[in-house]
Amino acid sequence: MIDDFIDRVMARAPELYRDFAWRRTTNPYEILLSEVMLQQTQVARVEHYYERWLRQFPTLDALAAASTADVLCAWQGLGYNRRALALKRLADEVSEHRGGKLPTTYEDLLALPGIGPATAAGVMVFAYGKPAAYLETNVRTVVLHELFPDSNEVSDRRVLAAVKEAGERVHARNIDARMWNYALLDYGAWLKKTLANPSRRSKHHSRQSPYEGSRRQKRAMLLRAVLAEPGLSSDELARECGFELAITETVLTTLATEGFIRQEVTYSDSTLCSDARTNAASFTKQATARWLPQ
Repeated sequence: MIDDFIDRVMARAPELYRDFAWRRTTNPYEILLSEVMLQQTQVARVEHYYERWLRQFPTLDALAAASTADVLCAWQGLGYNRRALALKRLADEVSEHRGGKLPTTYEDLLALPGIGPATAAGVMVFAYGKPAAYLETNVRTVVLHELFPDSNEVSDRRVLAAVKEAGERVHARNIDARMWNYALLDYGAWLKKTLANPSRRSKHHSRQSPYEGSRRQKRAMLLRAVLAEPGLSSDELARECGFELAITETVLTTLATEGFIRQEVTYSDSTLCSDARTNAASFTKQATARWLPQ
């Protein structure tokens, strides 16, 4: 059964193959970047940002040397800004402790900040050409369509078991790990365009809430405003983005806690009262809180 599945997927590979910049490299950092960017972001948008990012931050050492503000500015438009922050933290650690080079084992990759099982597997497969259980949304779609056509509420545990079994057979048959996973990804993308998305039959499938008016949108807008004009107060940012002050302050505080921005408080003298007879004035310190990139 697994061999038939492999044959069916590989038979579609030449017809469905998609050519991307990240498929023309085996540089581990460039592969990692593509894997992180492609999480929850459409391929067409990633294509626009990928090469521009690499021109600005061509290596992990270059990314580590950059300011958090520059990294977040370069990420604007891709969404889910936590990914940029995690990538920066990873670059800092790899540059400081690993000579700017990513590790070559799955376990060591998993130990780095922000790298989960799918990202680690992606680097192992596409950078190092080693077999690994690579499970992401397009791969899940293929497995559900081909191996669980009449099942609902299929758990990722069952899907991952099928991916691992197929991977072992692919390795035993001397099929290139990169080409096998490219074939899965391309077939899955094609299925999503031509059929009702089989991923809906996954036990873990959930429909994403609307972006408009969501907390995600407010986070993105406020972060963009701080990056564009550092030093604005909560009041000014609330007016700039059209949000209530209470919501603005809550979101700003969360962004600061997560390491995206920071608050700087400055003090200035403010006249409290004036004595007309002596022309003397009393002063008090007035605090002003401003929001700045981290």
